[in-house]
Amino acid sequence: MDHGVMPTLIVEVHVPLLAAPDGTYPWIDTAEDFLAGLEQDTDGAEDYDDGEQHGDVYLFFLTGTHLAPVLAAASHLATLDGIPPGAFAMITDDDAEEFGLGRRIELPVT
Repeated sequence: MDHGVMPTLIVEVHVPLLAAPDGTYPWIDTAEDFLAGLEQDTDGAEDYDDGEQHGDVYLFFLTGTHLAPVLAAASHLATLDGIPPGAFAMITDDDAEEFGLGRRIELPVT
């Protein structure tokens, strides 16, 4: 019987890496500011790790004790002003060996 630690819930938010007309990505700062303000105690979700570019998407990482509030935060992130359309979430955990593994959820969740 394995008495190890349970994996940590991770929701990867995949946002198409689309630049503003001036070639910058101001929406990344908008999303990071939103994530920095989350607190698991009050929001049910929190920022898990720094975002990063992965191919043609930018990834943001959220965690929490329960899936519903984490998906709600992911949906909120996907609908912030300036966030490119087409974001989706991947439900995974910290044992995943690479990005993009798990169950795909279209954002925003309705």
